[in-house]
Amino acid sequence: MVEHGDIRVVHRGGGNINFREPVITQDSRFLLCASGDCLKVFSTDTEECIHDLRGHTDLVTGVVLKPSNHLQVYSCSADGTVRLWDFTDGILIKTYVIGYPVYSVYASSNHEGVIFIVTPMQSDKRPESFQLVALQLPQSGEQLVEARELSAVLSDVSSNPVAIAFGRGGEYIASAKGSQLEVYFFKKQKSYRFFLKEDNKKGGKNTFTCLACHPKDDCIATGHEDGKIRLWRNFNQKKEYTYSTLHWHHSAVSSLCFTPEGTNLLSGGVESVLVQWRYNQESQRDFLPRLGAAITFITVSPDGALFCTSHSDNKITIIQSCVKVSAVIQGLVKGESGRTNLLVDPRSKALVLNGKPGHLQFYSLQRDKLLYNLDIVQQEYIHELGLQQFEVVKASFSTSGNWLATVEERKQKVAELELNLKLWEFDEQTQSFVLNTTISAPHEAQITAMCFCQTTDSQTTMLVSTSKDRHFKVWQLAPAQTEDEGPSWSCDFVGAYHGLVPECCCFSADGSLLAVSFQEVVTVWSPASWELLTTLSQPPGAIRSLCFGRQSCSKYLLGTTAKNLLCCWNLLTCSLEWSTSMDTSLLLADPLSENMAAFCCQAGCTDLFVFKPSEPRPLFSHKAVCSGKVTRAVFAPREEMLESCEERSQWLNHSQLYFLTQNMELMTFTTKAEEDRLMASSKQLLIDDSVAMTPFYLLLGKHRQHQQQENQDAVSNLSAERTALPQGSVAIKELLQTPAHVLPSTSFLCSMFVQSLLISITDSREEHSHAEEEMEDKKEEEDSEEEMEFSTSGLQPAPVGNEATEPAAPTLSKAQVRELRRVKKLDHSWFAGLLNS
Repeated sequence: MVEHGDIRVVHRGGGNINFREPVITQDSRFLLCASGDCLKVFSTDTEECIHDLRGHTDLVTGVVLKPSNHLQVYSCSADGTVRLWDFTDGILIKTYVIGYPVYSVYASSNHEGVIFIVTPMQSDKRPESFQLVALQLPQSGEQLVEARELSAVLSDVSSNPVAIAFGRGGEYIASAKGSQLEVYFFKKQKSYRFFLKEDNKKGGKNTFTCLACHPKDDCIATGHEDGKIRLWRNFNQKKEYTYSTLHWHHSAVSSLCFTPEGTNLLSGGVESVLVQWRYNQESQRDFLPRLGAAITFITVSPDGALFCTSHSDNKITIIQSCVKVSAVIQGLVKGESGRTNLLVDPRSKALVLNGKPGHLQFYSLQRDKLLYNLDIVQQEYIHELGLQQFEVVKASFSTSGNWLATVEERKQKVAELELNLKLWEFDEQTQSFVLNTTISAPHEAQITAMCFCQTTDSQTTMLVSTSKDRHFKVWQLAPAQTEDEGPSWSCDFVGAYHGLVPECCCFSADGSLLAVSFQEVVTVWSPASWELLTTLSQPPGAIRSLCFGRQSCSKYLLGTTAKNLLCCWNLLTCSLEWSTSMDTSLLLADPLSENMAAFCCQAGCTDLFVFKPSEPRPLFSHKAVCSGKVTRAVFAPREEMLESCEERSQWLNHSQLYFLTQNMELMTFTTKAEEDRLMASSKQLLIDDSVAMTPFYLLLGKHRQHQQQENQDAVSNLSAERTALPQGSVAIKELLQTPAHVLPSTSFLCSMFVQSLLISITDSREEHSHAEEEMEDKKEEEDSEEEMEFSTSGLQPAPVGNEATEPAAPTLSKAQVRELRRVKKLDHSWFAGLLNS
């Protein structure tokens, strides 16, 4: 089997946007954050992603604005490089090769041409040992530069970026780790260290978690694990230092930040509350509660107009300085459990999976953006460690998308397992799912699988659930009994097989067969009569998953076993068609074609095989699509079908395969041609001044483009003979397409630019006047010819035989021709009336 290089694995979203502290630009228009191996640039007004800055080959670990240029930003990565970007144009300016993994980056206006990075200590054998070093950036015109001038500043520092900060504009830098605070003064080239006991007398933990330095005063704020905040002063001499203590948070303080003027101190933690302390008046506090999830980072814009909080649910909240939420940038929520499979909503084509606790999230695959959360549990979530609460463990959509089934469970340490099966109906008026039926304790034990069936010949809707209580149950939608009540769900059939535990279930595409696995046995049932049709034998090993073939392969049933076998049964002969040995972690079918995908785990990586059940040869294979095991994937139907003629990429024509990695990154497969087309279209959609590509703009932009095209066609038809403007001028192209920071001065370009726009006015006017004269002369000649024909036909007889012709009539002057033309245009109908009378 040969891997096909023109099909590539690409990142489609889902990356962490809360991994590192975000950055707000000087004018508060954009927000930059690390997301996987790229930088994302968001609009603070519209929440839309403006640019994906790609270039790093490993995890991006830090972002910082360049102090001397507010339109540029530094990023560092575990790939051992620091890169300089122009984030407004999305252009990589320079790459500095360090040679060691970089875990955070800092910059100060007091240190021109120098940035500070955290790298592993080379001399120390401990894996968690890091140092802060100053990196002298070489002045070179090359785009790729080796930066080797490193000088150590602090040793044994934390890799957490919120544990290091510059103070008083860069005069000193402070670092906190464990129970030690260290302050290094650059002028003195001397550091002072301050220690706290790990546990205080009241049992509180004094371990440092974060710090922030006042921009104008010599004051350092430190956060601690017991929820306290300490304000340190007089730390420029070791013996006379003092600190005062603030306490509101009941758990560890995760982030601290001073406002640019130093008038307020912001703090946040697991309570999901942003606390604003008045500097030197700490008894006065303001709160912004119910932000949805624990706060991990706090950022303030350079002008102080916006606050920004990152949250544990992969969300960034933008807050106005008047403590009012103005925007929310929500990435793919990292569900704590991740128990449900990946689903696609048949109506909205959104990706559906576990979201924040007790919710399902509906995520747009096209826009890489959360659409909304559906509250399934409908109970307030309590942030308390060790407290068992309801979580969503199963979800399934009906074929039409009218019904959604969910299973929620809670396991108490002493009490029995609590189960709820909920059926949700889609409401056309509210355009959301509304709870229709709640079934408490649908089974006596944990539910192992659940699937819908909707037959094509009727509107009967059916749901099957299997459980560890050794039964599977069929739930039927019953019509309304009265006018006031709507339709509801009830149990229609209970099935079992020799007291074995059912593990998985699957309906055929037409709903005529139901397959249920009972450990090593596959049973096939008829939904019409609930008769056991047949049982399928297979080699030893419990069945882990079942999947029917589609379309022309609907006669096949495939399953994976605990003995690392992939088996295919022929339902017409009720025999094993073929089997192969592979550790299949996930098996799924494309609903729009005969293709099936199998993810196989081998040597710590996952391989993909795409095949048809009727053919032993795979259509496509890809080794090591990601590290770790893939347990969640889905085929999503395309909005526009591809027309690839090559056999190896035809499986991508109808549907696109998405899968989630262990880092919750959403990946997909695409062809090189499709990716190039998407890149070209995205470049065409970029707007001047980096205006966000909102759905409204995309709608309006297409309309405007259509109108402009029609206007251009009309104008081109009317003015085909006009002199073309020099729109293809090299000077204009270079001026408009070259980034502003690399252009020469305006005075140098002005004369060349103006000359390229000039047209020879004298020549065009002369040509225009000549054309008008020619048209006028031609018209006069035609009119005079008509008049002459009229006069000669009425006055001169035609020559007959060899009779000599009479001399021609004298030619008329221009004045006579005009008078004759005027007379011709007069109305002579009155004269005909006189003749008739």
